[in-house]
Amino acid sequence: MAFHTFSGRFLAGLALTGFMLAAAGCQSGDNGILNLGFGKKDPTAPPPPQDPKVLASQLQAYCPKVMVRDGTAFFNTYAKDAQKSKPRKKADAAEDAQAAADPTLAPPDDSDKIIYQASISDVTRDCVRANGQLTMKIAVAGKIVPGPKFSPGTITMPIRVAVMHGTDVLYSQIHPYQVQVTDPSVATQFVFTDSNVVVPEPTAKDYQAYAGYDENAPKATTDKPKKTRKKAAAIN
Repeated sequence: MAFHTFSGRFLAGLALTGFMLAAAGCQSGDNGILNLGFGKKDPTAPPPPQDPKVLASQLQAYCPKVMVRDGTAFFNTYAKDAQKSKPRKKADAAEDAQAAADPTLAPPDDSDKIIYQASISDVTRDCVRANGQLTMKIAVAGKIVPGPKFSPGTITMPIRVAVMHGTDVLYSQIHPYQVQVTDPSVATQFVFTDSNVVVPEPTAKDYQAYAGYDENAPKATTDKPKKTRKKAAAIN
């Protein structure tokens, strides 16, 4: 009798265990890990966000920002007899230390031979789209500070405007911009505008626009009235 009772209990427990395993199997995922319902997805939940894409309206409003590269925001001119010091490199740190210890090794100071110093203080742009092209109007604002060797006249500054797409040059133009400077005691403000920047209409927000002085351009000059020399009378 006791044997039958134990057998009945054993069979009942085995049946209960089988039911629990079957139920757990129905809730398990493909990876064999039991899913207790905490990780179930809500069928009504929205799908995860996709990679952000530029909308057509955003692309239509896109106007490449104008940047000034390092070394192109200033332009200095010196008198012909001045020897401009070469740009210092990191490798010249030892020489700089020697120059600090021995003033005779320092490069000469040519600040008293500066004709004028020009600088760019701000840049801006405006964009118009038509016929698959992007037309930009790029403006550069700055000032001219006369130096000790300056005399009133017309200043000619080499200003380059460029638009690039990665490594591709879409537009590049140098402008010999002239400014009349009459008062050597004060700085003269100027605003230069390039209204003819035309490039293909962008398909993404990946254009780069630049404006600044071009040191590799022909030297800027100060136009002065030419002096005429009288020929010496011939000696008979």
